[in-house]
Amino acid sequence: MNRKLKNTLALSSLLIFILLTGGGYVFIIQRGEISEKKDKLKELKANDYNTAQLTLQYQQMLQRAAVLDSVLAARKFNIPQNLSSIKFYDFVNKVTTGFSPETHIDVEYIDQKQDKEFFYYEYKVKGVAEYNDLYRFIFAIEQSKELKKITQISMNNQIVTDKKGIPNFLVGFDMLAHIYYSTDDRFATASFAENDLSTRQMYDAFYPLLRNEIPPNVDGLFDIQGGKLLALIPEGAFLSDVNGNTFLLWEGEPVYLGYLTNIDYDNNKVSFILNKGGIIEQVDLKLEKETKTKKK
Repeated sequence: MNRKLKNTLALSSLLIFILLTGGGYVFIIQRGEISEKKDKLKELKANDYNTAQLTLQYQQMLQRAAVLDSVLAARKFNIPQNLSSIKFYDFVNKVTTGFSPETHIDVEYIDQKQDKEFFYYEYKVKGVAEYNDLYRFIFAIEQSKELKKITQISMNNQIVTDKKGIPNFLVGFDMLAHIYYSTDDRFATASFAENDLSTRQMYDAFYPLLRNEIPPNVDGLFDIQGGKLLALIPEGAFLSDVNGNTFLLWEGEPVYLGYLTNIDYDNNKVSFILNKGGIIEQVDLKLEKETKTKKK
């Protein structure tokens, strides 16, 4: 074999070796890197949005969110997301603002439980309150925008006498309240607005119709028991009580346990309406000279 042929075969072998080595590097070693670069390129192209198009999509989504939020706001109740157990104490403080000094409410946290897809905090609420204060408190819990429910309640009447000896007819109560919340925001509005929790004055169902307790005459009002009508004048009526104290009263003026309801100038008498422990009485006082004339 001549030298020229040997050189040709050597160069051909070297060329084949280079081709095989380069192909192996490109198709085997660099294949994974090329695939990774292609995936990265696709991701970059997928996120390469037009600014105007993004703004338009944002406005559309914002309008849709406002519509959904208005639907939730129109509902009577919402279920908040990840509610703090302390929030119920704040709610009680706000609701009880303006309650009578005789009203006392204690709140005790009991437990955290699950009810199907929702969760709730359980509280024990007990105390003593005036009837209308208790009614307002129960109404606020049941009608609050964020869902709250009273599951158990017991009530009893209590009589508390103040320093002046005046009896206050109160209601003792003991209840369990559940305060609901969710782990997502599908059931709550973006901006919270509480329901109208105001109530009108209600008839006290626990106030006794007949009572043994008669409040003392701490204001020094005219006491009809043993009282006398002294004179009638255009401005009103002169009266005296059993202790000799004199009073000038006119129609509508309060007296002990009642009111002066009528001054009858034609018949020389005055009329009173008294509430004696739930027993309503009408009492008349006449001028003494009229009484003496009739006795003759």
